[in-house]
Amino acid sequence: MNIAPSQGLLSATLILGGARSGKSRHAEALITALPSPWIYIATGRAFDDEMRERIGHHQASRADGWLTEEEPLNIAACFNKYADKPVLLDCLTLWLTNLILDGCDTALATRQLIESLKNRKAPAVLVGNEVGLGIVPENKLARRFRDEAGLLHQQLALHVGKVLFVAAGLPLTLKDQQHQNTGPLMP
Repeated sequence: MNIAPSQGLLSATLILGGARSGKSRHAEALITALPSPWIYIATGRAFDDEMRERIGHHQASRADGWLTEEEPLNIAACFNKYADKPVLLDCLTLWLTNLILDGCDTALATRQLIESLKNRKAPAVLVGNEVGLGIVPENKLARRFRDEAGLLHQQLALHVGKVLFVAAGLPLTLKDQQHQNTGPLMP
């Protein structure tokens, strides 16, 4: 099956990596290379003091020019709302956690996200934690999360124009159709 890419999807970048790999810093650099204002879609929820501190650190480290949308669930609406502005979504796996904990349909939410990316006029960068490289989790919820995160990343990687993997602060390009004008996206 061949999928014809839309311009919005071609201008979207998926960045994956482990915890503290440098993926968010790299994503911010990609977006801030574009004219501001930049939109930061933050999906994290502060359930405890440590998470509130992490969120505060992220907010304080952003340069001027960022507009923040705190949206734990309906990120497709944010992508539609800011279709003409550069958007950074951080992070997909926190968003997935929110969907699972709130009992949402993750497959539907993923389809809505992909649809919202199709209509974009400005680039988008989506950040996610690669959690499938470790051991098999010991409990059912953790295994479900690991599996759904892998499926989410596969779906996005299939559709977006560029996919990067960041380790030790170094980006590795896994896919780059943003700079190619030939051929359909991979099946």
